[in-house]
Amino acid sequence: MIELRPVVFILGILLSILAVAMTVPAIVDAVAGHPDWQVFAAAAATTLFVGVLMILTTRSGWSGFNLRQAIIMTNLAWVVIAAFGALPFVYSQLDLSVTDAFFEAMSGVTTTGATVIIGLDSAPPGILLWRGILQWLGGIGIIVMALAVLPMLRVGGMQLFRVEAFEADKVLPRAAQIAAGIAIIYVGLTIAAVIMLWALGMTGFEAVVHAMTALSTGGFSTSDGSIGHFNSAAIDWAVCAIMLFGSMPFVLYLRVLRGNPSALYRNTQVQWMFAILAGAIGMITFWLWFQGIMPPVRALRFATFNVISIMTGTGYATADFDNWGGFVMAVLFVLMFIGGCAGSTTCGIKVFRFQVLYATAITQLKRLFQPNGVFLPYYNRRPISESVASSVMAFFFLFIASFGFLAMGLGLTGLDFITAISGAATVISNVGPGLGDIIGPAGTFTSLPDAAKWLLAAGMLLGRLELFTVLVLFLPAFWRG
Repeated sequence: MIELRPVVFILGILLSILAVAMTVPAIVDAVAGHPDWQVFAAAAATTLFVGVLMILTTRSGWSGFNLRQAIIMTNLAWVVIAAFGALPFVYSQLDLSVTDAFFEAMSGVTTTGATVIIGLDSAPPGILLWRGILQWLGGIGIIVMALAVLPMLRVGGMQLFRVEAFEADKVLPRAAQIAAGIAIIYVGLTIAAVIMLWALGMTGFEAVVHAMTALSTGGFSTSDGSIGHFNSAAIDWAVCAIMLFGSMPFVLYLRVLRGNPSALYRNTQVQWMFAILAGAIGMITFWLWFQGIMPPVRALRFATFNVISIMTGTGYATADFDNWGGFVMAVLFVLMFIGGCAGSTTCGIKVFRFQVLYATAITQLKRLFQPNGVFLPYYNRRPISESVASSVMAFFFLFIASFGFLAMGLGLTGLDFITAISGAATVISNVGPGLGDIIGPAGTFTSLPDAAKWLLAAGMLLGRLELFTVLVLFLPAFWRG
């Protein structure tokens, strides 16, 4: 029998934090004179009551976490936070259905950025801020999970980063200090992003929301037009920089601050990410110019923004790239799966797994024509163990299989081929917009049937928790131990 008291205790703490966060949009709506402040106040009180009750009933009689408890806690944390985070959407003036509210909250906390809300330009300020807060909390949550939970679970090769955490541990002696250091960096980058966007022409409110959703690579905006609403090259380039900061390993920022400035640019995962981005930006820029769609400078601006937004899983848009031709759509579709670096706020397969697969494939090719040779695959100038290589290959198999089953499930709900395929890709990679007229950069997920929305919400959770963490719950052996 699995002891669930420590799981419930941690969930109580998380719900209490969520309740405190709900008071911020309540205050904003109250100051703006919007009646939704009562909704946030009631939701905060309900969430706090449940959270404190969970803490008080489980605060004694246990010590530490084992593997099964960590897996259950990780899954329940995202589901419970999404469920309670949906309360303001249900009872606000938006009057969303339970399905739509849960979809929106899950999209927020998993930093997916897919939305069912139309008319963001006239939406209550509290709701807009709440969407940003959910993504900001989800961003720091996934960093902590990547640092503390996934390496322990050996999910898809994440055990590689236990070494990196320990190296940081030499600088900051305890794991709690590492987490605190990363949280300080996260808050500091958010504040810097707010100041930069405010200085470039956003209002203070818009700057706060977009700073939170850009750094968390979430993509929720305050306007239906997303970042394109501002029509500003300066804002486009600034948001690109913020998204890139969110897509790099936060542990490396600690090393930079502790006197190792080369930690970032010497990391091969970071090098690969920028190389892939540069290649994709170059191809799309040339295509837009060659096809006469845009002049070169404008093409570079729009290609850079949308490539970074899609690959990092942010999901902002400055243009309807569905109109840029099949080649651009194909490139962006592939980029959806790649994602950013491990230990960042980004989603997708992650660059390091492509590095591991590439190194393993090259090693196998060498062994074909030199069967007696000794060849070892390397990642970041270190040998890759067999356990890491097999874990990464298993992750790829499960990722593709999950994508395929999700796409078929969406097809069963009546969605057309493009919507089903791109919808499955965008949620399992936590990107946000899909392709086509319905869920493309100019559309929303509002018109989809409820069954499709629940499937998509499940896909968001599956992708955000790196597959294994969710799928292991379906093994009978997990519950027998």
